[in-house]
Amino acid sequence: MKEWNGGEFFFTRLMYESGDWDADQRMPSNLLHSIVEYTTIPVNTQEQIVALSDRNIFQAPFCYITGHRLVQFTQQERDHFEAYVKRGGFVFADDCNHDIDGLFAKSFEAQMSDIFGPDALVKIPNDHEIYSNFFEFDGPPTTSQELNGWGDDLVHDYLKAIIIDGRIGVLYSNKDYGCEWDYDFRNKRWYKIDNTRFGINIVMYALTA
Repeated sequence: MKEWNGGEFFFTRLMYESGDWDADQRMPSNLLHSIVEYTTIPVNTQEQIVALSDRNIFQAPFCYITGHRLVQFTQQERDHFEAYVKRGGFVFADDCNHDIDGLFAKSFEAQMSDIFGPDALVKIPNDHEIYSNFFEFDGPPTTSQELNGWGDDLVHDYLKAIIIDGRIGVLYSNKDYGCEWDYDFRNKRWYKIDNTRFGINIVMYALTA
């Protein structure tokens, strides 16, 4: 694994014209706090919100996209998403419905199929380096949203990804990590195990793989 030497890390949320792109609004600050707590990476502690149609996304080392509703990219959004990923960018896509039959899941997956091909989204094995590059996991951690019977009432034991040149370009989750990490960072002290730790692995992979 490479070491990150690209300067200050900033968290970029992708804004898109369709759907509710601004879900789980406290999650980014919580994850950024964890990066400061656990790593030595210099961090810009302000979330950056960038329109997918804006060329500024090509300056972002890590992008996050989420929502509950329809994902229907405009042509410019589609072109930028494809170019960003194919040029080595990293997108973490998280389904706030945690539901494989929900509108976000179906429409986002359809967009990925249209852009990258119908077989582009593949399951990644639970021994993938993203589960051991910082903290150790035996697969994707389960979320409370999965366990409480909402959504599809399933515990998803894998994540999916679009692989570009042997590297994850899009990491896709139906587990709703965004809502799982959507609380004030000062409340982490009440958790026996900090549930944002897997977020550190995701960011570290994006920066160093």
